[in-house]
Amino acid sequence: KTATPIIDVPQAVSVVTDKQLKDQAIRSITDLVRLVPGASAGQGEGHRDQITLRGNNTTADFFVDGLRDDVQYYRSFYNIDRVEVHKGPNAMIFGRGGGGGVINRITKGVTTDSVFAVATGSVDSFGAAYGAIDANWGNDRGGVRFNGFYETLANHRRVYGGERFAINPVGGLLFDDGARVQFGYEYVRDDRVVDRGIPSDAGRPLGEAASRDSFFGSSDTNRAFSDGHIVTFRSEAPLGSDFKLLTQAQWSRFDKAYSNAYPAGAVVRTGPLATVDVEAYRDTTQRDSLIGQANIEARPVLFGMEHVLLGGIEFTDQRTVSERITGAFANAPASTANRRSVNPLSVTPVIPPVFLIAGPAGAGNRRTRSVLQQASAYLQDQIKIAPWVELIAGLRYDRFDLAARNLFTNADFRRVDGLWSPRAGLVFKPKKSLSLYASYTRSFLPQSGDQFTSLDATLAALEPEKFVNWEIGAKWEARPGLLLTVAAYRLDRTNTRAPGSIPGTTVLTGGQRSEGFEASITGRVTDRWQTAIGYAYTDAMITATTAAAPAGRRVAQVPHHQLSVWNRFDVTPKLGLGAGLYHQSAQFASISNAVVLPAYTRLDAALFYKLTDRIEAQLNVENLTNTRYFPVAHNDNNISTGAPLNARLTVAVKF
Repeated sequence: KTATPIIDVPQAVSVVTDKQLKDQAIRSITDLVRLVPGASAGQGEGHRDQITLRGNNTTADFFVDGLRDDVQYYRSFYNIDRVEVHKGPNAMIFGRGGGGGVINRITKGVTTDSVFAVATGSVDSFGAAYGAIDANWGNDRGGVRFNGFYETLANHRRVYGGERFAINPVGGLLFDDGARVQFGYEYVRDDRVVDRGIPSDAGRPLGEAASRDSFFGSSDTNRAFSDGHIVTFRSEAPLGSDFKLLTQAQWSRFDKAYSNAYPAGAVVRTGPLATVDVEAYRDTTQRDSLIGQANIEARPVLFGMEHVLLGGIEFTDQRTVSERITGAFANAPASTANRRSVNPLSVTPVIPPVFLIAGPAGAGNRRTRSVLQQASAYLQDQIKIAPWVELIAGLRYDRFDLAARNLFTNADFRRVDGLWSPRAGLVFKPKKSLSLYASYTRSFLPQSGDQFTSLDATLAALEPEKFVNWEIGAKWEARPGLLLTVAAYRLDRTNTRAPGSIPGTTVLTGGQRSEGFEASITGRVTDRWQTAIGYAYTDAMITATTAAAPAGRRVAQVPHHQLSVWNRFDVTPKLGLGAGLYHQSAQFASISNAVVLPAYTRLDAALFYKLTDRIEAQLNVENLTNTRYFPVAHNDNNISTGAPLNARLTVAVKF
């Protein structure tokens, strides 16, 4: 929220620029977090973004321009200037949650005194196609910018497809006193097949050769659709020489629906025969959100020391209606209607037609309406005690008021929490290009879950989860544009819950601790050589015993070791070469620690060529060695398979 160089921030922050996203053909959050030390992706049940940051799983810690973006959907980068990944608890700046960190997408705003347009098109070897436009017109009074894209979806899976598109026009004005305002509107639409992956077999992903392509669902039933409207406002106004007022607001409306059949258990073998159980359900969400934020930034000199003071307020009004409907299968006895067995060794497992049982009669059904009202106030000071030392301290208060009604029973539940989130950091700068830091941060998450659809009498009585992070690190700008960072941390989470090994269940885990080390090198080594290297060691364990998760178990989907390497070398002004490597050690699919996703290493390459001053082409090749791997999962029996050798050709034209 202040213009602070990364080298002066007392926490680990990874920044992925628009250029790196394009060079590596990054189109999803799942692909993005491979570049971020300490972050890993989840399957998200085939219909949403889901990540784990420093051992803490979330579907809601996503932001756009500093404002919360917590609806469950797949985010795109078509209108993104850069992506910031802030590690560790971040409630002082971003509010509730963010225990392991947050992902903040920074959008492309109006560029003044500039007129340009760039059209991009690509196709890949699976048959997917992508087209995007970025056009800007600006002068010294303001301007307009338009971003849009359309994409057809395809991959290596036997049953998969869909389409998505979005548009984002923005307009901005500049005033003589230095003030500026910007208005924007975004419409996003996504329609795709829901793919929950493959089941486990004897503690490992199903290993038959056909399993990489086999689809354990119904092409008619497994569908997800989301439709979103987002209106934004942003302003910045100087209030004298030392003060600045920044305000922004966001209104959004999302309609989301998905249904799916999926493996609900492990493969069971009886002699030469094998079976796996399948279940199904449908889920719908309608959400309206209004977020407003105002910040005052001041840069006074007090008692001979330079200060950067930040004071702010934020409010949220979020209203959600959510429904879950259990699936039943045709021609089955009533006692087994909600579950059927299929042959997992078939190239195309047969899933009988699914009928959905609505209302309170269906086991596992729910229909809720929730109203979340949150008001926050925060104050932070960055103090330059001496040219070589800075102190950062801040405190935030959130009043979190959640009311929920069970629309089947009309039972009302409410939880009100007052949450204090402190932040403190000390930065030593022996030289301008080198900083050493230590920090303490704390965050909270109310017990109603990421999406506030599960508040009941039990959860309403539970205290919020708490995250406490201690961290030390160093940042060195070895040369202009080349940043080296290292960080070591201990992150404790108490009063925790986690997804169970059985789909749709939650287990109490009591507490967990994540300890780790992260290191990265990003930027330009020479004028021709760009690099991005990241390594993370993460040890995330359950520390408080409960019946469902004894102490000593490892947290789900947190590999001990992750290594990502990307290098681009421009051989000539026209020709460039890229090479990348990603390694991930073995991890557990769920908190049960019963199913292991094996370690893997993937190799990628790219070729860049400038055909003319206005036309550039690139070829990205993924998984050069055709490695068979399992990158993400949702639980023990919803495991995604990695794509085989594939390629994408992209052409960009400037006007």
